[in-house]
Amino acid sequence: MKVPLYQIDAFTGRLFAGNPAGVCPLESWLADATMQAIAAENALSETAFLVEQGEGYGLRWFTPACEVDLCGHATLASAFVLFEELGVEAERIVFSTRSGALSVAREGALLAMDFPALPPEPREDQGDAVAAALGARPSAVLGKANLMAVFADEAAVRALAPDMARIAALPLGGLIVTAPGEAVDFVSRYFAPKAGIPEDPVTGSAHCELAPYWAGRLGKRRLAARQVSTRGGELECEARGDRVVVAGRAVKYLEGLIQL
Repeated sequence: MKVPLYQIDAFTGRLFAGNPAGVCPLESWLADATMQAIAAENALSETAFLVEQGEGYGLRWFTPACEVDLCGHATLASAFVLFEELGVEAERIVFSTRSGALSVAREGALLAMDFPALPPEPREDQGDAVAAALGARPSAVLGKANLMAVFADEAAVRALAPDMARIAALPLGGLIVTAPGEAVDFVSRYFAPKAGIPEDPVTGSAHCELAPYWAGRLGKRRLAARQVSTRGGELECEARGDRVVVAGRAVKYLEGLIQL
């Protein structure tokens, strides 16, 4: 059996930047163990599997260690494959996922994803543990799906050298660190060692928490964001009440076949 595999650099307009995701279009779902094994073999932060279902697609995401409820960059990569490689002519694709229905629409050169908003709440009870994990004390700690540590400036976020074992011991999914940006509205980094991802290059799903926070703090709905990992990536966000639009570009790195 041969399974198509695309590797797409998401949230970037150039190769070797952004966040690489695997995308496997399927005729029907493989066994969970097989999809998990493919994701582990790919050794990317996420591999997406999609199956056509009616007028939309079922979509599932696997890290090298586990299946996850929401992944932004692999959703963007999946839409890119459908639009640019598999000839989908519609202006909007709807995916059925563990986080409900998620749509991706063409907006000029961008692909815009409609995600649930997850406004973070204060979690100062985790202040000492987060400071110990990061080796620096943030000005605030919040949380929803992940913990979020807020710093004063971009330089502080870039300089962090976190202790992954301490981060893995924290509650919730992973740890977002963020600050006002120098050339954008805000910057971030994201660490998820419990999911097998020490530092994710660019994390669309984290912006479900970041966008509502910064929209409230800055008093604006539309936000330009940059994830300042080594690879780096750019995102355009819009806070829309209980939804968040996260948009970006993508480019194809490779196309091949997995032999099962």
